[in-house]
Amino acid sequence: MSLIKTIEEWNEWFIRVGRNDHSLGFVPTMGFLHEGHLSLIRKAKEENDLVAVSIFVNPTQFAPGEDFENYPRDIERDYKLAMAAGADIVFHPDAKEMYGSNSNTVVEVGGEITQKLCGASRPTHFKGVTTVVTILFNIIGPDRAYFGQKDAQQGIIIQKMVRDLHQPVKVVMCPIVREEDGLAMSSRNVYLNTEERKQAICLSEALQLAEEYIASGAEDANRTETLKQIISQHIGRQSLATIDYVQILDGETLEEFACLEPGKTALAALAVRFGNTRLIDNKLLSIS
Repeated sequence: MSLIKTIEEWNEWFIRVGRNDHSLGFVPTMGFLHEGHLSLIRKAKEENDLVAVSIFVNPTQFAPGEDFENYPRDIERDYKLAMAAGADIVFHPDAKEMYGSNSNTVVEVGGEITQKLCGASRPTHFKGVTTVVTILFNIIGPDRAYFGQKDAQQGIIIQKMVRDLHQPVKVVMCPIVREEDGLAMSSRNVYLNTEERKQAICLSEALQLAEEYIASGAEDANRTETLKQIISQHIGRQSLATIDYVQILDGETLEEFACLEPGKTALAALAVRFGNTRLIDNKLLSIS
């Protein structure tokens, strides 16, 4: 069976398949897989001889009071989906296997890049992400690792970590996969009740409105404050929506700027709560 739970089992598989003679793609997940995850697995399969998927709900990226205990889990379902999408091996460790009994080493990307957007309201989150991703990179040893654009800030931070630490892995960012009505796929979507789910499509609609306003060529269409106002106003029309943030930042550095410039890509990013469920979404914007 290609479901393993320990590093020892991973090393045995590594030797058995002759890993050094094959390229290896890696898709790290927290499980409860959806089409977004599966698209990453399929992309990894296209570009590599072997594909490994990890399923690990990482406790260190959850703050007290967040949804770690209630985060949806179904390993049997996830294993079947991952293998059907093209995975060759699924790594499903527990926290003790990952962190041992006395781990106190962390990997943290410093600076404003981790302090804004999701980092502003979840100050310990990205330290947990970069630590667990480094551990997984060290265990798996992939040639390429695949992440979704929905978690754009996370991807930018991981790319910086890989550059700064000279980690021998290529980070591949893949497009957001959406439901038919535009809602970005997320494991947390299952938390939404019927009315919350109905109203949540305002997130992708708002981002689309900003893109359309840029295309309109209006005199102020390149101003970030104008675009943020368009996004915020549309979301604000929904009675159950509580905005955490709406920001338009440099698409590579996450630095703030006043106006979009030709040839430069901006990241329009937002986080909004519907009841107890916090959803994120984003869109890359540019002007010709």
